Amino acid sequence: MIQYHVSFANPLTFYLQVQMQLAVPAQEAAPLELQLPAWRPGRYEIQNFGQKIQRVEAFDADTAEPLPLRKLTKDRWEVANATGRTVRVQYNFYAHQMDAGGSWLDESQLYLNGIQCFMYAEGRQAEPCQLTLALPDGWRIACGMTQTAPNVLEAASFDVLVDSPLIASPTLQHASYEAGGLPFHVWVQGNEARPNWEVIVRDFKAFSEEQLRLFGSFPAADYHFLNEILPYKHYHGVEHINSTVITLGPAEQLMNEELYKDFLGVSCHELFHAWNIKSIRPAEMMPYDYTRENYFRTCFVAEGITTYYGEYLLARANVRTAWQYFDELNTVLRKHYDDHGRANLSVADASMDLWLDGYKAGVPDRKVSVYHKGALVALLLDLHIRRRHNHRRSLDDVMRRLWQEFGQTGIGYTEQDYQRVVTEVAGEDMNWYFDGHIYGTAELEGPLDEALRFAGCCLMVQLNGSFAEGRLGFRTVQKGDRTEVTDIHPDSPASHNLTVDDQIVAVNGRRVSGNLQSLLNNGQLQHEVTVFRQDRLVTVELQPSSERLYWPRITVAKLAEATAAQQASFSQWLNQAF
Repeated sequence: MIQYHVSFANPLTFYLQVQMQLAVPAQEAAPLELQLPAWRPGRYEIQNFGQKIQRVEAFDADTAEPLPLRKLTKDRWEVANATGRTVRVQYNFYAHQMDAGGSWLDESQLYLNGIQCFMYAEGRQAEPCQLTLALPDGWRIACGMTQTAPNVLEAASFDVLVDSPLIASPTLQHASYEAGGLPFHVWVQGNEARPNWEVIVRDFKAFSEEQLRLFGSFPAADYHFLNEILPYKHYHGVEHINSTVITLGPAEQLMNEELYKDFLGVSCHELFHAWNIKSIRPAEMMPYDYTRENYFRTCFVAEGITTYYGEYLLARANVRTAWQYFDELNTVLRKHYDDHGRANLSVADASMDLWLDGYKAGVPDRKVSVYHKGALVALLLDLHIRRRHNHRRSLDDVMRRLWQEFGQTGIGYTEQDYQRVVTEVAGEDMNWYFDGHIYGTAELEGPLDEALRFAGCCLMVQLNGSFAEGRLGFRTVQKGDRTEVTDIHPDSPASHNLTVDDQIVAVNGRRVSGNLQSLLNNGQLQHEVTVFRQDRLVTVELQPSSERLYWPRITVAKLAEATAAQQASFSQWLNQAF
């Protein structure tokens, strides 16, 4: 068993002291090489956790003799003269990142994601691991790992060790419930949080049972929601096989409608990931290679389908009303149609590009979101299958098949496997869907509207209320008394005369000072706009288009005159009355 030990001397420094101890067989010929992961599952970008490591040393654990240590790469070390010895490696780790994939130390808690701070011995990742925590008296631990003794946790392998985040604190709040015969735990860390446990348990139990009904079984023996409820505004969640970490705030508003809506949405989303990506895993990640990019083209399945189900199942479980679900769906639509990268990159290629720039804004109009477009193409697929088979089949059947064929068997699926399962469930040639909407950049409005009408709904397209956005095609932000251009719609009037970062100072000879919209929307057919561009004064002319509208507001709504069949279909889809 490979042993890890974590302690801290002064939490005000944010430094943890980490030790790793293992026996190296006398017959071992290869040198001992230790690797720190460079990224974490759930966020597909290289993060270089080696930046957080300080003062790495190696010793013979029996004699305390220092052993030669050489750094091979940014996050790999070689220990010389290790053969036949019990080796102890020790270093300091800087735990000062409060998000759902980070680690944090202060006087009130230790929150740890082991993927950031634990090394593995090359070739020995499959060996059992034991983690001992040196904690003050009165602290307890929230974690998905098995606790075998006070402050001692055990994992079957390195993968399980680093897939099991923990919170240790004297102020942890806890509630539990049962769903499908399995125990579920909800942990809350945060002195300012006042959870209404009766409401939380009722709603969490409802969406957990709905997910269990969908898949039929669960990939773990229990599940833990680890919630860092923070005193400031925050929103983030990361999935693990039998747990999730969620960071959310501000804590005082946890049970208010808006923040509680986010709490439910991210919790339902992350639980769905226990099946979809943690168990139903792409072949390219079987096993994980923590040293480099693990490229895969199916993140639209892993994240897009999960984004769809994370909100949809709350409605189907009657935790949310249909209107509340549509509010969330409309947010996804707005984010998708805000970015014209949807015309330039397919969602399959965007899956690959997560490793490039998937978690930042990037250059204008380059890419599409696997979360937002992925959710919309999942909605389209679900309703298409339901319409073809009158609700006797749906996307549920696709996910169950993936769970049975790949999740339960431990076999990674390929993009060809996913296409095959979709085609078999749909019972027809699905090239129109994959060629146009997965591997292509075909517009979604028409197919989505047609699919929604089967369920008594439609896409509503409304004029953008901003004259600058809707008629001229540019967006601005107010920075103090400065009005700066932030986005320009391709092929709009603004695209031929303005550029991002222009500071608009006057319209038709009138100074701009928080009054841009009124100056533009004055009935004139042409506007003279004066801007500072790289500190040079430039005057351009803008004329509204008489044929096109830009950034329209696209939303889902019920049909005003839905037929009885459409209303019945709506009820079968959402499990709610029309």
